[in-house]
Parts: sequence; C-alpha cells; structure tokens
Amino acid sequence: MTNPFRHASTFLLAALTTAWIAGAFLALVCAGLVYQRITASSNDPWKSPQLLELKAQLQDAPRDEGIKSRIRDLDLKFRQRYVRRLVMGRSGGWLLLGGSIVFIAALWTVAEARRRPPLPQPDHDAGARALRHAAASRRAVGVTAGALGIGLVAIAFGLHSALDDPALAPMTAAAGVTTAPRAGPPLPPHSEFLANWPRFRGPLGGGAASSGEAPLKWDGKTGTGIVWKAPVPAPGFNSPIVWGERVFISGATAEKREIFCYDAATGQLRWQRAIEKVPGSPAESPPISEETGYAAPTMATDGRHAYAIFAHGDLAAVTFDGDVAWSKHLGVPHNPYGHATSLAIWDGKLLVQLDQGEGRPHNSRLIAIDGGTGRVLWEKPRSMASSWATPIVIETAGSPQIVTLGVPFVIGYALADGRELWRAERLDGEITPSPIFAGGRLLVIHPDNKMMAFKPEGTGDITESPLDWKAEDNIPDITSPVSNGELVFTVTSRGIVTCFDLADGKTLWEKDLQTEAHPSPVIAGNRLYVTCTNGTTIVAAAGREYQELARNELGEKVFASAAIVRGRMYVRGLKNLYCLGPATKPASP
Repeated sequence: MTNPFRHASTFLLAALTTAWIAGAFLALVCAGLVYQRITASSNDPWKSPQLLELKAQLQDAPRDEGIKSRIRDLDLKFRQRYVRRLVMGRSGGWLLLGGSIVFIAALWTVAEARRRPPLPQPDHDAGARALRHAAASRRAVGVTAGALGIGLVAIAFGLHSALDDPALAPMTAAAGVTTAPRAGPPLPPHSEFLANWPRFRGPLGGGAASSGEAPLKWDGKTGTGIVWKAPVPAPGFNSPIVWGERVFISGATAEKREIFCYDAATGQLRWQRAIEKVPGSPAESPPISEETGYAAPTMATDGRHAYAIFAHGDLAAVTFDGDVAWSKHLGVPHNPYGHATSLAIWDGKLLVQLDQGEGRPHNSRLIAIDGGTGRVLWEKPRSMASSWATPIVIETAGSPQIVTLGVPFVIGYALADGRELWRAERLDGEITPSPIFAGGRLLVIHPDNKMMAFKPEGTGDITESPLDWKAEDNIPDITSPVSNGELVFTVTSRGIVTCFDLADGKTLWEKDLQTEAHPSPVIAGNRLYVTCTNGTTIVAAAGREYQELARNELGEKVFASAAIVRGRMYVRGLKNLYCLGPATKPASP
C-alpha cells in the first residue's frame, strides 16, 4: 500500500527546492540590474576620454573629415549601447516578474503543506452568540444611517459650494475635464494661428509653410539676402517661433533661464525676460549633457502668450510685452541626454509631453494646460521611458487628437480630455524624429531603421492593423520628415537627403550632401530647404527628381530648424539669429 506521508514529504522537498532556486535566480537578476544601473550612471559616454580627445582634435582641425567620421562612429556606438541597456532593462523586469511569481508560489505551497488542519471542536454557545451579533449589527446600521442623513442635510443646506464661485473653473462631470477661465484677451482666430509659425516646425508641426513664398539665395559673408542679423545673448538649441511682428527664442545656462523677443521687421531685441523664482524649482540645476543643453525645447505661442520650458522642468508663460503671466515647476525630468521635447499648442491648450526615465518604473506623462491661466486641464500617465519627439495635433474623425511617440508606442489622445483613443506598438530605439500628418496618413520613424505610414483609425490596440507602407533606406536618426502632400523628404544626420512617394513609400531619389545635418528640413511652395550643421542650406525643387536650385552659406553653425513666415526665413545659429529674404517689410496677416 502506498504511503501518503512519503508522498507529502517528497512534495514538500520539491517545493522547498523550487523556492531556493527561484530566490537565487531573483538575487542574480537583481544584482545584474543594479550593476547595470551603477555602471550606466558612472560611465557617461559623452564624457569619455576618447570622445573628449576627438572633440579637442576637431577644434584644432575643424575641416578634418577623418576626425568627424570617428566622432560619428563613436556616437553611433554610444547610441547602440544605450539601446542595448534599454532592452536589458526591460528583459530584466520581465525576468524579475516571472521569478517572483515562481518564488511566491513555491513559498505558498510550502506553507500550505506544513500547515496542520484544525481539529473540529463543539461550540455550544454558537446560536446565542449569532443572535447577539445580529442585534448589534442592526443597531450599528441604524446609527450609521442616521449620522449619514444628518451629514448630507448639513452639506446640502449649510455649506457653500465651490461651484458657485465664478473665479473657479467648473468640472465637466461627463468628460472629467476641468475647464479654466481664459485670462486676458481672447484667442486670435484659427486662420491667424495657421498663418504664423507658433511652434516647432510650424502650426501643424509638419515643417511646411502656409505661404509658398520663401527666399532663394543669401550669403552670410557679403550680407546678400540677409534682412538682419542679431546676437543671441544665451545658448540654446531651440528653434525660433514667429507671430506677427515678434520672433521668440529661449536660452539658458545652469544659472539663468531667459526668453527673448525680437522685432521681426528690424531684428531689434524688444525685450528679454529672466524666468526666476518659480515655485518648487530646485536651487541648483541638474547636470545636463552638452549635446542638449538647458534650452533645447522650442517655445510655443497662441497669439496671447509665449511659453517656454527648460531642461530642469521650469515652465513659464509671458505676455507679448514681456511680463511673466504664470510659471510652475513640473519636476526635474530624468533623461539621459536632457529634456528636448518641444511644446505643442492648439486652441489655447498648451501640451507638455514629459517622457523620462530609462525604463520602468517611470514618471512619464502628458499634460494639457490652459494657456491663459496656467491651470492644469488634465494629466495622463504614460507607460514609456525617455523620448525626444514632439507631439502633433491632427484633425481626424471630426475632432482634434494628439499624437505622441515613445518606445514602444504611437498613441493618439483626445485633445478635449486626454482620453487614449488608440495605440500601436511600432517603435524602438531613441525616439527623436517627430511625427507628421500628410495625405491622411501618419508618418512615424523608428530611428535608423524604418519609416512607417498608416491611417490613425480604429480604437484600442491597433498594432495589428496593416501599414500603408514602410521604407527602410536612409532613415533619419535625429531629424523629422517633411511632406508637400504628394512626396515625403527626409535627411539623415550624415547628410543623405531622400525623396519618397507618399502614396506607396517608394524611393524616388537620394542625394548625399557629404556633411552633417541636424536641423529638420522645411518646405515652402515647391522648394525644399535642407540646412546643414555647418550653416550651408541647399534649396532643391520639391519634385520627383533631384534638382538643386541654390546653395547658400550662412557662415555659422546651425542646429535649430528654420521658421518660414510671409516670405521670410528665420534661422538660429549658434551665436546669432538671422532673418533671410526680401528687404521690404512683410505684411501682417
């Protein structure tokens, strides 16, 4: 006859062995992740002696292509190492989850196996005790109901409701949205918003000018075609924004953060405003990579205020006269290269995509703020780590929605309340290129890998929905694409310009400029403008065959993307802000 106690002891031994193995496995995985985090934080690739030595050599020999090539190769190696670290972090998280489940299940099994079953004992007072408990429960329910009734009456007739206060915003119960009152003048009409350059890469975030007019030729050495040139008092990689007769940029160092307003017609600095004494802002700025700096995000404006965000999390709104309307601290973004996602704006709502961290857990979020008052309208957590792409707002299915990128998801949110409409798992790597919307398609880039086109249709998880097309040649790693509605143009950081057919993604032509290009390309009318890091801008026909129309030298390095408004182009160099185009004053919209 089989001995059940022997089977029980064997089962207990197996459970104990499993728990020990799972515990050891968890300890090894934790040790590996801790070691990875320690080495990642202590070995900043951008401060490596090899890279610093190469940069020093490049300063002595700025035209040495061999040194530039070695710097680019080393940069690519650092980026690949960073991607591997992200993958290892995600894999480690899943391993920890699986190991923890096995470990807990084994311990629970051991506890259950060792537990002695209780021996039943007679309880002669059980009936009487049950009656006493029932009576006490009835009395407790009665007392509680009476207290609640008295409290509700007091609330209904004796207290003042905050909803009666006109100074406070009402809460829309159906949508869960707080709508704040608008401060100051009303918003300009939407047509004026579209006629200006109110955010990174223009009103729609696609890099296409609303006017077909733009300068063709200029020369920084002779001054030909340059309307004005104005010094920039503080460093920053953000691009200019333009509204009417005002051009805005921001600049910052570890000690000071500022916003600058220039006269669009003359280049005169109208005012500069320091952003200081922001509630909650840290006394000392966090260390930031030189590759990004403290003022990489491009500003935004709605025609009433201009908005700026800085790398340490300070967000501010200033009037067109330079007065600070409001400011707030959103927390220091934890980002390996520094925060560089630009602000977006639509219908008076300021949109802040604050992706951060190198994996999970994360504190990423998307925030909508009333531009007039600075009041948070809604805030949504995001299950992704750092990204550098800027969101866009598109009009589709009868209502505006926000499109964001962050590994591994492309996500569409309702502008009204931040509700997630759809998501597609299609990204990896360091997400720097921003999306565009052209010809009814979203175009998103998996850096150095592929460009994908699809329609933002459906709800929930649309990962399995078919792509319209994908392209895998000459895919950018930094710059964003641009389209004229028929063709799509890209430029890699190594200077390879490629033209794709928007209908099917086929490559029509490519051109190697043989120099680096970090600014994103822009389009005005039938012209494509590609600005290289050395300050050279190639003007090409935005057509199905490559045709170079002009090659212009600014004489200064450029990392920011250009703005084109009413026939003039505004370009930010490392030291100066330029206005290019006709000498006559452009007409206001």
